[in-house]
Amino acid sequence: MQAAPIGVFDSGYGGLTILKAIVNELPQYDYLYLGDNARAPYGPRSFEQVYEYTLQAVEWFFKQGCPLVILACNTASAKALRTIQQNNLEKLAPGKRVLGVIRPTSEVIGNFSKTGHIGVLGTKGTVLSESYLIEIEKFFPAIKVSQEACPMWVPLIENGEYQKPGADYFVKQHIENLLQKDDKIDTIVLACTHYPLLINKIKQFTPQRIQVIDQGKIVAESLKNYLQRHSDMASQCSKGGSIQFCSTGDSADFDEHAANFFGKPVKSAKIEL
Repeated sequence: MQAAPIGVFDSGYGGLTILKAIVNELPQYDYLYLGDNARAPYGPRSFEQVYEYTLQAVEWFFKQGCPLVILACNTASAKALRTIQQNNLEKLAPGKRVLGVIRPTSEVIGNFSKTGHIGVLGTKGTVLSESYLIEIEKFFPAIKVSQEACPMWVPLIENGEYQKPGADYFVKQHIENLLQKDDKIDTIVLACTHYPLLINKIKQFTPQRIQVIDQGKIVAESLKNYLQRHSDMASQCSKGGSIQFCSTGDSADFDEHAANFFGKPVKSAKIEL
């Protein structure tokens, strides 16, 4: 079997914050990124629709030869990952793997908290799925988790309004809502890959005693550990240090916005699913 890039998928730009962290941790591998910008955002969409779109993307990655696909999207991880792993993978490509971002975060997040009270900020879809409640309980059953959906945050970020004063109201509102649910929270998880772009404003309205956790480094370290434990999979992932970017939306528009998430200029190709 010929080695091929690691696939990284998101509904749009957010997964680039995960890809950036992964590349920093594992620069030797080749990566193929796909943003489904033409159908973003996924957050408000139904479970069935997110599953359908995510499955189409996974099939596309497999056709490109990718042996491993990372769903660098909390909504896709929450609404589609388990079904794809349990129902589709064996038929599609039994030797290939699809991983998400919720489980790696849930496996370690309890170690950050001293009070045993954690807050989760995410999209409506991620919050409604209760995936974080379910997964964190598996690893840290004593921890209390409170959630807050922030439906305006992704539109603010994708429309370039996230650094402007107009974003303050929406950031402050949702942090206050979360802390009203549990005033003992000492750790907040940014359970959407877009939210790192808002981190300065989030910290501005969050008490200093509370730490704000960005998933990128956690997911990158988890992937590194996974590849060390699964040498057979690691050998199927090509090592040339290259990154290809694709989008289902307009390439020029993707490139313009993607640079904000990835931290450097991006040149993409348009594809159709």
